Amino acid sequence: MFRSKRIVRAMIGVLIAFGITACSSQTNDELLEEENSDLVVIGFSQPGAESAWRVALTDSVKENFTEERGYKLIYKDGRSKQDNQIKDIRTFIQQGVDYIIISPIVETGWDTVLSEAKDAGIPVIICDRNVVVGNENLYTAFVGSDFKTEGESAVLRLENILEQQEDEDGQINIVHIQGTLGSSAQIGRTKAIEEAVEEHQDWNIVSQDCGEFTKAKGREIMAQVLEEIGAENIDVVYCENDEEAYGAISAMNEAGISYGENGGIKVVSFDAMNSALVLCMNGQISVEAECNPLQGPYIYNLVSRLERGNAVPKITYVHEECFVSDDLTPEIIEKRRF
Repeated sequence: MFRSKRIVRAMIGVLIAFGITACSSQTNDELLEEENSDLVVIGFSQPGAESAWRVALTDSVKENFTEERGYKLIYKDGRSKQDNQIKDIRTFIQQGVDYIIISPIVETGWDTVLSEAKDAGIPVIICDRNVVVGNENLYTAFVGSDFKTEGESAVLRLENILEQQEDEDGQINIVHIQGTLGSSAQIGRTKAIEEAVEEHQDWNIVSQDCGEFTKAKGREIMAQVLEEIGAENIDVVYCENDEEAYGAISAMNEAGISYGENGGIKVVSFDAMNSALVLCMNGQISVEAECNPLQGPYIYNLVSRLERGNAVPKITYVHEECFVSDDLTPEIIEKRRF
């Protein structure tokens, strides 16, 4: 079913080629276009390039869907707006691509455009963040992270760290810097820390604000909280990605506040980019939960199976780990690709 549209297109291309040969000569560009007419065309929409993690995901997809492998990838940057991504998907539909890959900026608001893709017979693969739609048949498969499990892993490592230290008043005060509100990553990681607070009578969220997954907002929020609450009243800063953690650390550095293994504020972060793992290894970040951006091979495997007419799983979670300083060495970090 997925191959039929491309076969028809190829047949039309052959007929056109015969017609052109009979009446005129062809340019090199036209010949090249004909040679590439049997490529599987994929439209790929990303929220943007707001972080090194996002760039790593984009590169992973681009590396897997190459012309050498029989694919033509059309990449679109949503510039951090859902409306732009929706427009990009409609452009893909008009272009008649064979598959659409989308990393949605938020979970909701996709029903209409995904219905349009389904009506056009184009399979849609969701990656990284998931969607919430009225009919799950609107998309073919999801590849990405289990964000709630990521959060639970981070909370478990944090619990172990906090058990080893004594607090005078017995209270654990947490500054929570959230990611983009409504995104799968924010929802899962927020739920994990909020459930942990409910389970621990001595845990308390003293500040909760949206850092938009950016360093600038993370720094701004942490600087404001330090001024309003005071470092002595903060035990943990729970950042929902590395960029926010970098911002929070910058604010603490500027204020001369101690953090990490030296007895100061514990920093929890997500993504596990190499630069963040170095900070974790050195004790500056206390807990680093991996969010694996190397999703291209997983998506490539799904598309390959679909091309052969095989069924694919609805959900595929990528492999991820959670780190503290004792888990890391320079050699381990050096071997990683992100």
